[in-house]
Amino acid sequence: MRSRSRNSLLLALSAAACATALTVPAHAASTPHPGGLDWRPCTAENSAPGTECATLPVPLDYRKPGGPTVDIAVSRLRSDRPKARRGTLLLIAGGPGGSGVGDVAQQGEKVRKATKGVYDVVGIDPRGVGGSTGADCGVSADDRQLVDFRAWPRPDGDISEGVARARRVAEACARNGGDVLRSLTTRNEARDIDSFRKALGEDKLSAVGVSYGTYVGAVYAQMFPERTDRWVLDSSADPDPTRVARGWLANMSQAAEDAFPDFARWAADPARGEERLAERAEDVRPMFLALAAELDRKPRTFKDTGHRLTGNVLRQSLQMSLYDRERYPTVARLMRAARSGGDGPLTVADPYPEPLSQRDAAVFAGVVCNDVAWPRDVSSYERAVAADRARYPLTAGMPASITPCAFWKDRPAEKPTRITSQGPSNILMVQNLRDPSTPHRGALKMREALGDRARLLSVDAGGHGVWLDTGNACSDRAVSRFLVTGQRPAGDTLCKAEAPESPEAPAQRSK
Repeated sequence: MRSRSRNSLLLALSAAACATALTVPAHAASTPHPGGLDWRPCTAENSAPGTECATLPVPLDYRKPGGPTVDIAVSRLRSDRPKARRGTLLLIAGGPGGSGVGDVAQQGEKVRKATKGVYDVVGIDPRGVGGSTGADCGVSADDRQLVDFRAWPRPDGDISEGVARARRVAEACARNGGDVLRSLTTRNEARDIDSFRKALGEDKLSAVGVSYGTYVGAVYAQMFPERTDRWVLDSSADPDPTRVARGWLANMSQAAEDAFPDFARWAADPARGEERLAERAEDVRPMFLALAAELDRKPRTFKDTGHRLTGNVLRQSLQMSLYDRERYPTVARLMRAARSGGDGPLTVADPYPEPLSQRDAAVFAGVVCNDVAWPRDVSSYERAVAADRARYPLTAGMPASITPCAFWKDRPAEKPTRITSQGPSNILMVQNLRDPSTPHRGALKMREALGDRARLLSVDAGGHGVWLDTGNACSDRAVSRFLVTGQRPAGDTLCKAEAPESPEAPAQRSK
């Protein structure tokens, strides 16, 4: 499903919501779970016809169910086959910061068709996101530029600028974030989903979680196992409760290495025409590394924004482009422009013309820093970055670098959730072998944690996101069949490239 949920496991980069994006303040309410929802037509542009939106008040703090509430934006696309309807299918967005309401607006009709109308398709904007009560840390625009917010090290590996920025962001969140920011956790998103289930009048939900949404889905299935029906986790990460997002970031180094050969083969294909970068795929990697190093020494300037094209901007563009083959031309054009002679401004478009929104920055920082405690010793990040740069030059140490969590004022209010094998066997995992964000080895950790509750369908493909996304007929058919009929593969299976007719024999799990 092509949507904002695929942009990053750890950072949503665009806005797409059916409901208003205005911040709604917390307010008192006599009942946290209304008996119904006031559904009205969604007004967002490009919403699927018939999509409805509503607002659900939920407790700001579930330990105080009669206290202040926050508003959660929700949406629904009803089944177009009422007699065939069997339940409700929730689209759990990625991020943190993705909009489930936006996913229904953009993808609801496609999902409804793939599942033969047996579900109402619904979405939720997590607290802080889209039409829900907003989050805002008051971070400066300079500190919200993506290539800075993600703490790419300097060309020599120094992270002192990233350390200072991480401290500023953490201090801004402590000053300005308030109770809403402190409430941003994966466990609270799971509770909000269950409040939505109650408001819908459903005994159980089915769901498709993508990217970070797989962790939300796994946490919900751990907290409310009896409320899960048919559960799909698409592009999962390692759920190790001691590391959570820190581990997800660290795994992106290997993930980029896994995915790069797909880009290299594409960039050497004669069919690329003017976008072709080399005659042989094996020449693309040294070309990229040399170009990034040259831009470290001598950045170029974008004519449209005046921003600099540095080595780290090029690396960032590559890392994000690996998510989807449709993005390959963006980094190819950037490389060709940067390799052109002269010192004049570049006419190619700046891939990151605007800073992250305040909401994206706040939700990212809030969720990943509230979920689990991060190391506070700066020297530990310096050592990790040095080792990561040497082993994975494509990402130059960024995945191991420091975040605002190192300076977060509040310790986590709850222990992170440990995903276990206790619960119904009703989960289908689906994962690309060469995922640039959530590597296959991380998904194997999720599979191991779930035990017999899950089956893993691996796909011989690159990119981030599988169902209705890669064009692989085998995986699309298997996921859709499970959602419609409940039938899963008998064991872990592999879908070959080129859309074979059926899954192959059980795949070997790597250690």
